[in-house]
Amino acid sequence: MLFNSFEFLIFLPAVFLLYWFVFKPLKWQNLFVVAASYLFYGWWDWRFLILIAITTFCSYASGLLIQEYAGRRTRRRIVCATNILLNLIILGIFKYLNFFGENFALLLDALGFKCDWVTLDILLPVGISFYTFQALSYTIDVYRGNIQPTRNIVAFFAFISFFPQLVAGPIERATNLLPQFLVPRKFDYAKAVDGMRQILWGLFKKMVVADNCAVAVNMIFDQYQSLDGFTLFIGGLLFTFQIYGDFSGYSDIAIGTARLFGINLMRNFNYPYFSRNIAEFWRRWHISLTTWFRDYVYFPLGGSRRGKWKTIRNTFIIFLVSGMWHGANWTFICWGAYNALLFMPLLIVGRNRRYTDVVAQGRLLPSFKELLQIVVTFLLVVIGWIIFRAENINDAFNYITLMVTDFTPHLPEHGKSALLYIAILMIVEWLHRDRQFGLQISDGGGLLARRTVRWTIYVILALFTLLCAGTQEEFIYFQF
Repeated sequence: MLFNSFEFLIFLPAVFLLYWFVFKPLKWQNLFVVAASYLFYGWWDWRFLILIAITTFCSYASGLLIQEYAGRRTRRRIVCATNILLNLIILGIFKYLNFFGENFALLLDALGFKCDWVTLDILLPVGISFYTFQALSYTIDVYRGNIQPTRNIVAFFAFISFFPQLVAGPIERATNLLPQFLVPRKFDYAKAVDGMRQILWGLFKKMVVADNCAVAVNMIFDQYQSLDGFTLFIGGLLFTFQIYGDFSGYSDIAIGTARLFGINLMRNFNYPYFSRNIAEFWRRWHISLTTWFRDYVYFPLGGSRRGKWKTIRNTFIIFLVSGMWHGANWTFICWGAYNALLFMPLLIVGRNRRYTDVVAQGRLLPSFKELLQIVVTFLLVVIGWIIFRAENINDAFNYITLMVTDFTPHLPEHGKSALLYIAILMIVEWLHRDRQFGLQISDGGGLLARRTVRWTIYVILALFTLLCAGTQEEFIYFQF
């Protein structure tokens, strides 16, 4: 079920009313969350429910077994490793089996061995990478002693399947989300209203910005060989905002929707296109995934505690694995390697941890240095997204080559309306870059301080969203 669909427009208020006014006791409320979430997820294909149920039950059981074997280190390790391996095997079969099989066959062929590989027609379950990583983090946290395993199986099923963030994140930690299903929740009017604002902003980013960019992006990338360099640059620029509007828009809708039910989800985006270097960009982009890799891969590898060269090695591993997480295509791995290379100079000179503050704090406009840093970082990110979007490595290389060798600025023929929506997005987010999302109201005043201005903006954004509601484009990250 898509957030931008008519079905969800009916589903959400119905679930909201039943949640607060019918299923009031905690255990019934949690059970209803599970039922609603399984309906939401099974809307695509009921067979997906079998996999998520297996993942959930195995992770729940592993937590209890790890506790049962307290003091028996070897058995605890075996249980933890078995559950991790089981989940990764399921993920690997559905997401990577054909990729590795095809490439292994090509390798054998290059070595002179003939191998006929049969590609399996496997349907990729929506959001499998997201809920798998969420389940893995629970098992690892229990093993580490960061959280006590729960015996409340209904609450645990709600934690894994909570529908707002089920298929595209944020990838929640058990330390944050699970305890919220173990205590009674009370309706908070202010929190719910704030959630509605975030939902509106997310829908604008998805349906107005991302979906309008998608029309021009698809046309440009499909026929890039016959287009001039500036048009190709516009295509890369539009995809840069398409993926941001699409993914951060989903996160805003998810976080806002969760707030309607008294649940707080972690922040997933922090205005990444205002970053002053690539390290800052990665602290602000898909925060739930980057921190997941940091805590469960980078730190266990030694992090930055074992010398500069091992730190570089660990960083490369993180970016390559992150690229692979996004899909079974060499373009994603190349995209990860590209970002790792951009990260290296900052890591070597020790500047990768700079810029943790808000850019141009307390000022309307950035300094010339800050503006230059933002522009340079943004252009490097655009090149990376072109690699990410291309069908294969050859197309990515040819696209970028044509873009830089035939670059003559002119009035763009593609995506003019999308550029206007992008401008609105960037202005609003720049003015509220010190807040959790673009329409959040704070005590500091700002653009939304006056009721008249606030409601005028709400109406304009809602009208734009309704005018762009003719199609139901799936979210890009559903495929991951």
